[in-house]
Amino acid sequence: MRTLVAGGFLLGAWLTLGASPHGVVTPETAAQPARDAVVASAPGGGASDASAEELREVIEQYCVRCHSDARLRGNLSLEDFDPARAHEMAPTAEKMIVKLRAGMMPPPGVRRPEGDTLTALAETLESVIDEAAAADPDPGIRRFQRLNRAEYERVINDLLDLEIDAGRWLPADTYLGNFDNLSAAQGLSTTLLEAYLRAATEVSRLAVGNPAALPVSVKYTSPIDVSQHAWDRLEGTPIGTRGGMVVTHDFPADGEYVFSVATLFGQGVTGQDLDVSIDGEGVGLIRIPHNGSNRVPLQTGPVFVTAGQHQVAAAFVRTIDGPYEDRLSPFDWSFVGGEDAQQWANYGITALPHLADLMITGPHDPVGVSESASRARIFTCRPASPSEKRPCAESIVRRLATQAYRRPVTDADLLGPMRFYDEGAAEGGFEIGVRTALQSILANPQFLFRLEEQPEGVAPGESYRLSAVDLASRLSFFLWGTVPDAELLAAAESGSLTDVDVLEEQVERMLLDPRAEALATRFASQWLRLQDAVKNQPEPFLYPDFNGQLRDDMVRETQLFFQHLVREDRSLLELYDADYTFLNQRLARHYGIAGVVGDEFRRVEYPDDTRRGILGHGSVLLLTSMSQRTSPVLRGKWVMEVLMGAPPPPPPPNVPNFEETATASEGRRLTTRERMEIHRANPTCNACHRLMDPIGLALDNFDVTGQWRIREQGMPLDTRGTYYDGTPIGVPADLTEVLLDRPIPLVRNFTANMLAYAMGRRVEYFDQPSIRDIAEAARGADYRMSSFIMGVVNSDPFQMMRAQDTDETLDHDLEPDPTE
Repeated sequence: MRTLVAGGFLLGAWLTLGASPHGVVTPETAAQPARDAVVASAPGGGASDASAEELREVIEQYCVRCHSDARLRGNLSLEDFDPARAHEMAPTAEKMIVKLRAGMMPPPGVRRPEGDTLTALAETLESVIDEAAAADPDPGIRRFQRLNRAEYERVINDLLDLEIDAGRWLPADTYLGNFDNLSAAQGLSTTLLEAYLRAATEVSRLAVGNPAALPVSVKYTSPIDVSQHAWDRLEGTPIGTRGGMVVTHDFPADGEYVFSVATLFGQGVTGQDLDVSIDGEGVGLIRIPHNGSNRVPLQTGPVFVTAGQHQVAAAFVRTIDGPYEDRLSPFDWSFVGGEDAQQWANYGITALPHLADLMITGPHDPVGVSESASRARIFTCRPASPSEKRPCAESIVRRLATQAYRRPVTDADLLGPMRFYDEGAAEGGFEIGVRTALQSILANPQFLFRLEEQPEGVAPGESYRLSAVDLASRLSFFLWGTVPDAELLAAAESGSLTDVDVLEEQVERMLLDPRAEALATRFASQWLRLQDAVKNQPEPFLYPDFNGQLRDDMVRETQLFFQHLVREDRSLLELYDADYTFLNQRLARHYGIAGVVGDEFRRVEYPDDTRRGILGHGSVLLLTSMSQRTSPVLRGKWVMEVLMGAPPPPPPPNVPNFEETATASEGRRLTTRERMEIHRANPTCNACHRLMDPIGLALDNFDVTGQWRIREQGMPLDTRGTYYDGTPIGVPADLTEVLLDRPIPLVRNFTANMLAYAMGRRVEYFDQPSIRDIAEAARGADYRMSSFIMGVVNSDPFQMMRAQDTDETLDHDLEPDPTE
């Protein structure tokens, strides 16, 4: 029997899940003899031997002055903390380790012990905790996971060869601890479950087709920030065109469809030709004979299109070349188009028409459903006689259910889908029956929820290994973001996947598969918070040459860069100091790098050291800026929180907002640095800003869009500062160097984020010994990406679970990370 460890709601008769209590998990830890000395050769070595009593005196002398019962700085007291018993106070000890390894404690300006005493303290705490954890490891508890939007889309594509936008039916996912796949944030409600039912209905119809479909109109709108300038050809449009729109549309049946467009004109426009193509083949050419400033609806005649998914492109035929008159940016781009264009009035208007909308209406006079990619994936057999219909349908259902449920299915699993088949076939025939059975599979909790089996006889609190089938599912969603393929399922079914050698062979095979790009587009993108780049639209008056295509290029640059590190098994440290990146012509021109021609991305060496690694990527610089100015505070906070895993404390209440700081003085506008100095003159503000600001200022030569600059508000930039350990920094290269001087925080934080993403739950204090083991093993492999991936896969938190007590709850996942 497959069971859920926690969580639950009831939806009709088909979904029953267990109760989800509330509270805090408090796993037992083994009491181990106290360590009296530090192992000098511990990770990060070089520490001299020091007794536990001496280290206790260090804490009393340098830490308790702030972290006492009376002062309670950081809501932490160390008066009773004993390094020799660190395993008994592991949550507190892990906080200390993070701050000590990052060099953040004692804070700047406070007296510190001499030599390597602080390193010795960190190593002692780690050794004591790790010894206790080795004797009684705690793999933690994770309640069920459900398919989120991105996973739902990927699974449907694997299952049915169908590209969908899950946002049409499913609500937005909640991010927790950087990621959207953590179980603690995946709540359930009847509304959500009804959304899954709607998705199952619609997806099954899209996949099979509908010969009785009625005409409907679907409208697509061009995003406001997508440029449609004279020489901006969109990917997917024919060569020799400019602007326009490219969409993937689901045609439910063979029939005639009408394509309608709405265009926004500039002034003094002559006629334009609008090319409409399907899958790269032209199906119509619309002449636009009208001049004016209003959008004029136009449409094609009826166009016959076969059923299935097709790429539809509508773009203007490019008839002339060269610059066009433009009020703000005569040589770069224009974004007039879309329904919201009027609020951007007079920003970048050209004399060329812009496509605002594309509407597809049909089918008219449907004549059936042609074979499509999704139908070919579903109908692997065709009955030649009535007696063959049900056996054929059962073979189809068995194959689809096996892949959808991510495990071998039993005859009992098929009873429900086949009952739906019988009902559907009785009303509409064989194909309707199969479509109805597919709908029931997509609405089944075995598909929607990643249920993991707890072995019989495991007592509450005991640890157990996941079955090979459940391990295969964890592995595929970690590396691919989708379901296991046939080879991985076969290895799981045979039981060989639990063999270390076989498991590593499967990991190596999967990393070579194109689906492994999910490590870049899913894991790395969320860890680095690239989704926040979309939220920042630079002010067009200040940055008139920035457009949506350029933003997409920036995000793609970072994804391709990380994908390269994984595919070529490069060192993680290259993420921070690489002297190369991946660019196309548009992004290279934006960075001021010559010699890159064309839309294709390729590896490009940086011509100088102004850019290095991730800190020189436009995506990161954009997401850590405001729309009208850079933000050294956001950039410093991002480095500390995302890269180092040591975020600054939250601001105290009633602190004045930075935007309230004066913007001008003595008749001139102040630079961001000058305003920051005024803001942090407040001692309450200075406590945090002295940590973040120098980091962010070192990146302030990059403007909001990631371009290099030497002036702000007409004044020379002053980016000099002092890192919190006393090292002077002033340019990005200085910051990179000081970060790599202490690689342990970077490496462990990366490991912790990868482990959290792979497990589907927050990293807790009891996971830190495993994280240290993975990071230390990776150090011996020159921090190559495969060493981290394999370390996570072979770790106890990934392969094991702890049986939940009946009165134990999982809300601890929503508490702040104890290492922060």
